[in-house]
Amino acid sequence: MRKVLHYLFHTRNHTFIMLHLLLQGMVYAEYTWEVFGYCQELGFSLHYLLLPYLLLVINLVFFTLSCVSNPGTITKANEFSLLQVYEFDEVMFPKNTKCFTCNVRKPARSKHCRVCNRCVHRFDHHCVWVNNCIGAWNARYFLIYLLTLTASAATMAVVSTVFLVQLVVVSDLYLETYVDDLGHLQVIDIVFLIQYLFLTLPRIVFTLGFVVMLSFLLGGYLCFTLYLAATNQTTNEWYRGDRAWCHHCPHVARPPSAEPQVYRNIHSHGLWSNLGEIFLPAAAHCAEKMN
Repeated sequence: MRKVLHYLFHTRNHTFIMLHLLLQGMVYAEYTWEVFGYCQELGFSLHYLLLPYLLLVINLVFFTLSCVSNPGTITKANEFSLLQVYEFDEVMFPKNTKCFTCNVRKPARSKHCRVCNRCVHRFDHHCVWVNNCIGAWNARYFLIYLLTLTASAATMAVVSTVFLVQLVVVSDLYLETYVDDLGHLQVIDIVFLIQYLFLTLPRIVFTLGFVVMLSFLLGGYLCFTLYLAATNQTTNEWYRGDRAWCHHCPHVARPPSAEPQVYRNIHSHGLWSNLGEIFLPAAAHCAEKMN
């Protein structure tokens, strides 16, 4: 089990990419096979029904870019230029630190990824779903990928829900009655209605439950990612923020009497400037040319 977990989460592999594409394919196959056809019969707008496919195309483009693009690998060629991009705060990111694995000086906000075995500029996290690090140069691709993935799941959830509601209304199911175990006549309630729909259209109801759950999970993570982007933080910095004390930094010489300082975000310069840094990373073009 340890070997399996190490392979899945501590080495670069395509397992989660294949799982991602398999789940996405299964959901879209069910949507195409049943929901799309039934909705057409009920007179749904074609533009409304095609929206998930448009989101899928955009999502797959940015998913591919997130997988294959350079996240901001620090090399000897671009080391000097990347050292000038961000100010060292001397708390979480002290000056004159070196990565002995990569044999480069570490710019502020960078981190060595043990999975990819490289130092990454403005390191955010290593994502197993794209089998790549998320850093300064591909954070914009990952953000749009996450946004379109959330939107596609939410759109399919809305379309499927509206279809089931309209099916109930058109067939007057909500007006039906049934005889309970005591022989009394009962009007169909919401629980009984869901059970009936699940027995009648099990794949659609199961898929709806899956995409609803996925929408909430992805929506929560998207909100967190947008918060980090808006405040110019990375996942790595957010996680380490409350734990970054000066006396924990082995590279900084401090007198014994020096009081530890708490990490402060010195890189936030307003909402639009912070978002601009995501979508137009400062040293991306010049560093890529130097590579």
